[in-house]
Amino acid sequence: MTDPHIIRDPAALEALYGAVNEASALKEIGYLHPHYAAFIKASPFAVLATAGPHGLDASPRGDAPGFVEIVDDKTLLLADRRGNNRIDSLRNVLHDPRVGLLFLVPGIGETLRVNGRAEITVDPALLARFAVGDKPPRSLLRIHIESVFFQCSRAVIRSELWNPERRLPRSALPSTGQILAAVTHDRIDAETYDRELPPRLKATLY
Repeated sequence: MTDPHIIRDPAALEALYGAVNEASALKEIGYLHPHYAAFIKASPFAVLATAGPHGLDASPRGDAPGFVEIVDDKTLLLADRRGNNRIDSLRNVLHDPRVGLLFLVPGIGETLRVNGRAEITVDPALLARFAVGDKPPRSLLRIHIESVFFQCSRAVIRSELWNPERRLPRSALPSTGQILAAVTHDRIDAETYDRELPPRLKATLY
C-alpha cells in the first residue's frame, strides 16, 4: 500500500512550503562577490560534498583561515591535506565533477554555500604554494564556481553551535578506539589505539 503522506512531486512540495521569498532568491549569484569572499577568507572549516558511483560523500576540510584560496571570482583552490587515504571525495570528482562547499566561521551564524565543478590538479608549482614546511599536499581541487549564496543563521541559532556552555567533554562520547573496537569486533584494540592516536595526529597533520 502506498503511503499517502509521502511527497512525490515538486508541485506538492511547493504547495506545502509556499513561494521562495525575494531575498532568498536574489542572494544566489554565479560569482564570488567581495562580501562572499570575506566569508571564505575568514573560514577555517568547510564541508565538501560530492557524488559518485558508490554514493554520496560529505567530507570535513579545515586549516588556518583562508585555507581555500580565491584565485578569482569564479575559481577556488582547495588543498587535499593528509588524511586516511580513502580519497572518497577525489574518486567521486573523477566520476562526477559537481561539488558543494559549506563554509563555517566560528562565532558567525551565517554560513556560505558554494556549488561548482571541480578538477584534480597535481601541478608542482601549485602544490608548492600550499606546502606547510616541506610538506606539499598530494593534490589540489580547482573548483569552478557556478553559484554562491549565504545560508541564514537559523540552524546555528537553534543548535547553539558556538555556545561554549553547550560543549561536551570528549569523554561524553565513545572514544575513537572504542568505536573501532566495536565495529571491527575487537580486531583493533581500543586502549592501544586511543593511546597512540594523539601523537600520531600531531605528527601527520600535513
